Amino acid sequence: MDSQLAQLFLQHSEEKLQQMKDTVDRCLTKLTDEQIWTRGGAHENSIGNLILHLSGNVRQWIIAGIGGQKDIRNRDLEFSAQGGLAREELLAPFHQTVDEAIGVLRAVTAQRLTETVNPQTGPVSVLEAIYNVVGHFQQHTGQIIFAAKIFAAQDLALPRSQFARK
Repeated sequence: MDSQLAQLFLQHSEEKLQQMKDTVDRCLTKLTDEQIWTRGGAHENSIGNLILHLSGNVRQWIIAGIGGQKDIRNRDLEFSAQGGLAREELLAPFHQTVDEAIGVLRAVTAQRLTETVNPQTGPVSVLEAIYNVVGHFQQHTGQIIFAAKIFAAQDLALPRSQFARK
């Protein structure tokens, strides 16, 4: 793979993860701990569940799958949790996970992007794994924004350029 194209892809992926982490933070500053853990029904996830899920996904696919660390994910717990963590207790490991994943991405070379890894259900290229995680993160960040707007009943004052490339 072309080194310049690989660098652009990796840099953009890092920036998107950082931007979405910042967006999640901004959303949660507008909410109470109760709102963070509110579900409309048993079939729904709370914002807290989505944050646990994002942490688990990023850890499994990037930190373990690409970075070679031990996979310690408990996916069922991500969705079954019903509170117990205050905002900062939820965000601290989330921040650590995203920051660690960005560190893994910074170590990926152009040659590694075509390497095969098996982070979850079958072999994928490192590039596919990164693309999967960034897309998945964006999807759930959108859900968190939507829910936070409803709970906060106000404009969240998110920067318009949050999804534009710097």
